[in-house]
Amino acid sequence: MDSYRLPGDPREVVAGPATARATCVLAPNPSPMTLDGTNTWLLAEPGAREALVVDPGPLHEGHLRAVLAQAERQDVRVAQILLTHGHPDHAEGAARLAELAGCGVRALDPAHRLGDEGLADGDVLDTGGLELRVVATPGHTSDSLSFVLPADDAVLTGDAVLGRGTTVVAHPDGTLGAYLDSLARLRALVDAGDVSRVLPAHGPVLDDARGVVEFYLEHRRQRLAQVEEAVALGDRTAREVVERVYADVDPGLWWAAEMSVRAQLDYLRERGAA
Repeated sequence: MDSYRLPGDPREVVAGPATARATCVLAPNPSPMTLDGTNTWLLAEPGAREALVVDPGPLHEGHLRAVLAQAERQDVRVAQILLTHGHPDHAEGAARLAELAGCGVRALDPAHRLGDEGLADGDVLDTGGLELRVVATPGHTSDSLSFVLPADDAVLTGDAVLGRGTTVVAHPDGTLGAYLDSLARLRALVDAGDVSRVLPAHGPVLDDARGVVEFYLEHRRQRLAQVEEAVALGDRTAREVVERVYADVDPGLWWAAEMSVRAQLDYLRERGAA
């Protein structure tokens, strides 16, 4: 709901190759919350015969078949489907794509898995020579994961970091404390030299990982201070806080802002500040 911009960067969504190993197939589900639509990522090592799909997106037959058509163009077989989290705009099409591809679905939450294998923080996947590292980044949801693609210095962030704007802390499942910890963890990956580029689930690819993570951290600090001030002025309900703090946001998105405000109010209460 707040914008992040790179100077001189038109920041268009990449539908097609984004790195040497990552190709975006854009789902036809644009909205104020999904931006241009869900970025479904096809990941494959150059010259390999197997690939991974991250976030198949909505249950849209045309989109799912477009993902398989892209795999066919690259002469790879979809060996596994991975989910950054279980929201429908990321996961709804997973079971159908798994059926079409003849593979399983791996996720942190067992409710979204197909097959015996899940995903957990610290896992390292190797598919056709492609290395992918699993990093827990809860906060947007409790089951949110990011995937580091070391060979491309890139991280697939799901909804933890978007290509445009800021994400929602989806209270009550999402929590602000966890989200701040996750942003700090992403910053540590940047500081360690592991990541320089962000491949988000919505919006354009970001070539300044450090800049966007710092922006997100500063944005959260500012919003928390604004919420704390609203409470000090007498606002008691999440809607009252939203009406004051998010007055410049389209009222049609206040329901989403209210989730984040509830998470912020819980965070302040836990620390005795509200």
